[in-house]
Amino acid sequence: MILTDTHTHLYSEAFDADRDKIISRAIDIGVERFFIPAIDSSYTKAMLDLEQAYPEKMFLMMGLHPTHVKENYLDELEHVSEMLAQRKFYAVGEIGIDLYWDKLFLKQQQEAFRIQINLAKQYKLPIVIHCREAFDEIFEILEDHKGTDLYGIFHCFTGTLAQAEKAISLGMKLGIGGVLTFKNGKIDTFLKQIALKHIVLETDAPYLAPVPYRGKRNESAYLIQIADKLAHIYGKNKAEIAKITTQNSMDVFGV
Repeated sequence: MILTDTHTHLYSEAFDADRDKIISRAIDIGVERFFIPAIDSSYTKAMLDLEQAYPEKMFLMMGLHPTHVKENYLDELEHVSEMLAQRKFYAVGEIGIDLYWDKLFLKQQQEAFRIQINLAKQYKLPIVIHCREAFDEIFEILEDHKGTDLYGIFHCFTGTLAQAEKAISLGMKLGIGGVLTFKNGKIDTFLKQIALKHIVLETDAPYLAPVPYRGKRNESAYLIQIADKLAHIYGKNKAEIAKITTQNSMDVFGV
């Protein structure tokens, strides 16, 4: 059984004390593939070091996280552009719009999202979308860029059935993680109406740990809790869930 964590920040400072142990624990339960989203330029070296330590397991993305779109966002986007020109990445991400904290940089977030979508198209890469309290703003931009060259993952999907269908219609798969196990997560109430071919697994470690670890540091080994919950919802066994969702990740990332 091969599981794929399509979204894990294993380079995070949260893992500095025991990173190798965390990765070994995930591998032991079947997580063989780890896709690593970017945040900003300050983390690039840590991401590259992680890849060097586990070259067969780690697949890097490049992008500017919307909560890190600040006054210097054009400099950060230049870094993204330079890195994409230098070497292989597997997606442009995580990118998008986050209005949870404030709307101070909304226009800059929108511009950064558009620029990075165009970079993804230029390099024929998928995008990995971060959306927090910004479905309308995200969908507006995706509509402007839709086409066969726009595809990717709607990371940490927490929307409604209608929003799920909209995301899928725009070329996105749904990244399903710990929220699926939350009592107030709601997506478990309609997820079975979405075909499994549209779903990939993720942890977003060290964030959003699933039940029974909610509130603690998340890790990629907890992907098994997500697979368990999906297996229950779809009436399949874990091996089937692993096979289908890993194939879906291959379809997105090309590896």
